[in-house]
Amino acid sequence: MPGIDPRINSHKLSICKEARPIAQKKRKLVGEKERIAEEETRKLLDAGFIREVHYTTWLTNIVLVQKNNGKWWMCTDYTHLNRVFPKDAYPLPSIDRLVDGAADHKVLIFLDAYSGYNQIRMNPADREK
Repeated sequence: MPGIDPRINSHKLSICKEARPIAQKKRKLVGEKERIAEEETRKLLDAGFIREVHYTTWLTNIVLVQKNNGKWWMCTDYTHLNRVFPKDAYPLPSIDRLVDGAADHKVLIFLDAYSGYNQIRMNPADREK
């Protein structure tokens, strides 16, 4: 999997210590959605972006969303997992303030979040969540 070297940085989940694992009820995909989900899952498995977990404590469903161009986008429903994160008292500032703050600097870099080169791997302790 391309991305940032995990020795430099890895994504860690700061879940509340008292949180108990939640397994969402299984949602069935029928017809075309089931076929598309299987294709997308196979692509992710082949690319090494995901792996099969046999005995998971956290279980989330996938959701297929149709784009304006008619293609399908596969998402993961992290609703329950998001609820057990501590709330941030200092949210990110608005993008306007960030750009204005960089006004006196010689270089300003924007990260293309849609490219695969900027993938940050999950910390091994948090991967199964």
